[in-house]
Amino acid sequence: MDLKQLEYFVRVAELGSFTRAAVALNVAQPALSRQVRQLEVELRQNLLIRNGRGAAPTEAGKLLLEHGRGILHQVERAREELGRVRGALAGRVAIGLPPSVAKAMAVPLIREFRKRMPDATLSISEGLSVGMHEALATGRLDIALLYNASPSPDIELAPLLEEPLFLVQHHTGKAPPAARPRPVPLREVANLPLVIPSRPNAIRMLVETEMANLGCRPHVALEIDGVAAILDLVEDGAGNAVLSRNAVATSARPHAFSLRPISSPALRSKLLTAMSSQRPATLTQKAALQLIQEMAHKLLAPA
Repeated sequence: MDLKQLEYFVRVAELGSFTRAAVALNVAQPALSRQVRQLEVELRQNLLIRNGRGAAPTEAGKLLLEHGRGILHQVERAREELGRVRGALAGRVAIGLPPSVAKAMAVPLIREFRKRMPDATLSISEGLSVGMHEALATGRLDIALLYNASPSPDIELAPLLEEPLFLVQHHTGKAPPAARPRPVPLREVANLPLVIPSRPNAIRMLVETEMANLGCRPHVALEIDGVAAILDLVEDGAGNAVLSRNAVATSARPHAFSLRPISSPALRSKLLTAMSSQRPATLTQKAALQLIQEMAHKLLAPA
């Protein structure tokens, strides 16, 4: 048994598919299948039940999966400990950020990460909360920031900060937007045409839930995913949006929009840190998580 075979088996068992595992590992599927089969031959055990829908671990496979996760984690810890002998943290950390957060945090986060952990490798990707949740479960991400995530047995969540949401409208006047604009009740927002992401986007679900509590529903003019596209449509007169101040501030033309606080009730989007509960965090991952927390409160926290 070698570590490559073990890693390949663990990823196939976790993803339930040779095809998905080959993509995640960036290896050819025939090579992946061959390595897993060699492992089965060496152990004299069928580890996976192969069928048209994918692959599922046998009883022997479930036992090896449990041990394999621990073995691979210990190997990563060993690499880290060897790095600490040189006085530095090592290893790779894959982080997922929502697009609006990535615009504000990615560059300063990378800069500070390199400064504090020069022997470690950082990978940052943008994504929606649903996709990042899946990536955490399958091991493609180590840490993610998720909006309004629901508890899950395979993910550990911790609150990071809350962002108030605003009614975002195209500012057409010559005068700058008012410094203290009048709040707009959520019931009035329900009567306005909204350009809003499709379900199950976190903001969409929050808006619908809070409006349902008032006995109303949003007037959806357009459904579109992506903050930049939403703001382009708002500027073009297609409707209004419900977004955080940070989402507008990091856009290409922030001065083209006016923001009004939403009241009765106020809408607040919760940003949480998320890590897999199936894999213990390495020292480098813990250090990266602490850095993310520091940078988020510095760069994203409401003034």
